[in-house]
Amino acid sequence: MKAPPRFERRLVILAVGAALPGLLLAAFLLWHDAAMDPGLRILLFSVAFFSAAWLVATLVARVVFPLRTLANILGGIREGDFSMRARGAVRDDALGEVFLETNALGQTLLEQRLGAMEATALLRTVMVELDVAVFAFDDHSRLRLANRAGEALLRRPAEQLLGRSASELALDGCLGGDAQRVLTMDLPGGSSRYALRRSVFRQEGRPHRLVVLTDLGRVLREEERAAWQRLLRVLGHEINNSLTPITSITGSLESLLGRDPLPEDWQADTRRGLEIIRGRAGALARFIDDYSRLAKLPPPLLRPVELAEILRRVALLESRVPVLLADIATVRIEADPDQLEQLLINLLRNAAEAALANPDESDRTVRVAVVEEDDVVAVRVEDTGLGIANPANLFVPFFTTKPGGSGIGLTLCRQIAEAHAGRLGLENRSDRGGAVATLTLPRRR
Repeated sequence: MKAPPRFERRLVILAVGAALPGLLLAAFLLWHDAAMDPGLRILLFSVAFFSAAWLVATLVARVVFPLRTLANILGGIREGDFSMRARGAVRDDALGEVFLETNALGQTLLEQRLGAMEATALLRTVMVELDVAVFAFDDHSRLRLANRAGEALLRRPAEQLLGRSASELALDGCLGGDAQRVLTMDLPGGSSRYALRRSVFRQEGRPHRLVVLTDLGRVLREEERAAWQRLLRVLGHEINNSLTPITSITGSLESLLGRDPLPEDWQADTRRGLEIIRGRAGALARFIDDYSRLAKLPPPLLRPVELAEILRRVALLESRVPVLLADIATVRIEADPDQLEQLLINLLRNAAEAALANPDESDRTVRVAVVEEDDVVAVRVEDTGLGIANPANLFVPFFTTKPGGSGIGLTLCRQIAEAHAGRLGLENRSDRGGAVATLTLPRRR
């Protein structure tokens, strides 16, 4: 079967077919006009013939040239060149609208390509700066990508790692089993516990596995070291505060008792010095006891309790300022009633002390409200005090602005809340002066 002619050839045939009847009609009329000079007849027919030929050529060019322009633009797009644009792109014109849409397509693809390049550059930067090891393996379990943390973990540059199998890199255990788990591995970068996260993605139609390893041992060691530093800083500060006056007074008493003869008031001076030593030693003992109580909080013994009943009982314990209980419906939650009551006592006491700082005696109140949501209950304790001056240190152990305060009340409250799978927040009120403490607890565990 013969292949169909090319588009241009078909277009020429159609154009000639359209012009041929008129040309034949002109020839028929010229040849049957006996009065016309033969030379003029030939001239007129030649003019008609070449005019028809010019019209056919012009028509073909006007159709073929825009199509070749579109083909060049689309070819450039296919090759990744989005800078080519078609001229004559106007509205209310069939061909102009085709050019408009083609130019818009090129601009859209250009913007998408620039966005993809920027996203790829950002991804590469993030991958390099991540402090967790990231590996990508192809469908043959060969390494195709490793970030800088991965290179450090395997103690090799990427050039020596890419293309090697997971078994050669001692990472084959990461490609099987649960996608999220904790495992212990002995790698060149150290033997430790690692948190594994594995997912699957496709590149060029082929499945790849992305493996992310987080060194839990290093994180725990850093947290442990930071905790010890904070503990030693607090203990050192408090112990020095007590030992410095004790040492000074002991030296003064030793000097006093070493005099011969003794001064007349040596007994009174000795008694005052010993009282100061006893007071500071007692304060240090109370500090150590407070710290032990904070560090040895027992786990909560959960059972169903009526939250409204506990709130009413706790509100009766505060007599310094009025405690207003909002409409509290019957809400049952699972909690340790003793620990929860201690938490609420601390919050109400703090709110009452804050309200007492209000210079307007008629405006010293504490309001308690309960907000119920889907599966949690929020207890809001609002005071009318002066607000929180230093919110950054609220939950820092042993930090206090109260004379004689231990600095463990809010820390203990938050510890109890978290032991109940809840959370505790404290912030300044937005509607007026004062603060609001929000205790959020789950209905059941």
